[in-house]
Amino acid sequence: MDFFASMGQPEFWISLLTLTALEIVLGIDNVIFISIISNKLPIAERPKARNWGLILALIFRLGLLFTITWIITLTKPVFHLGFIQDKTGHALGISVKDLILMLGGLFLIAKSTNEMFHKLEVDTKEHDIKGRATLSGVIVQIILVDMVFSFDSILTAVGLVKEVSVMVIAVIISMAVMLAFAGRISNFVNKHPSLQVLALGFLIMIGTLLVAEGFHQKFDKGYLYFAMAFSLVIELINMRMRKKREKPIQLHGLGEEAVGDGLIKKL
Repeated sequence: MDFFASMGQPEFWISLLTLTALEIVLGIDNVIFISIISNKLPIAERPKARNWGLILALIFRLGLLFTITWIITLTKPVFHLGFIQDKTGHALGISVKDLILMLGGLFLIAKSTNEMFHKLEVDTKEHDIKGRATLSGVIVQIILVDMVFSFDSILTAVGLVKEVSVMVIAVIISMAVMLAFAGRISNFVNKHPSLQVLALGFLIMIGTLLVAEGFHQKFDKGYLYFAMAFSLVIELINMRMRKKREKPIQLHGLGEEAVGDGLIKKL
């Protein structure tokens, strides 16, 4: 009864819209990673990997929401680093959450760097023959990365919203949006090699940010997402320009084409 009563309050819908938007923005990281990893599978298996990976990740994320009390305890330090001081001048305390962020960030950096190396230095056909990914392996990687982002996004959600029901609805909506658009985003990224390199650069940047957060270095993520959006817009403009350059240049009102410094009549 309390849940339905709260639905009649404006604060409920404001919190839901705010948190849903936040979860969708944070989910962009997952979609980028999924598009890169699932590309290693045969075309027929890619949708299955994306869907199962996101569905299992949703189950895991909902499970975390119902153990918020336990999650909060993960922020308590389990050991201290004497050679690093926090803002208060004491030894830096490292919690389970910090370790998860560090390991997740290092995994993203290593995986993205490895992918970029193979795209630039290794023969693609030879690499695909030797290192064909498996469906189960790709799904596991999707779940592992989503686990890292889940801890970060859920702890952020706890700071914004107190109602667990709002968090659950926001997570379900954001995952539904990811399921709906993951395929299109993945196909678009995979068709354009320059976007793949840009996406891998984003993942390296995000991984670095996660490691820094593990050491209690706080950054405004708005700057990060603004940089990503700005870089994406510039690359889309470059793609548009490259596409136009592929067409022959016609001089309006003339029956001749300019080639080099001279004019060559049309045959």
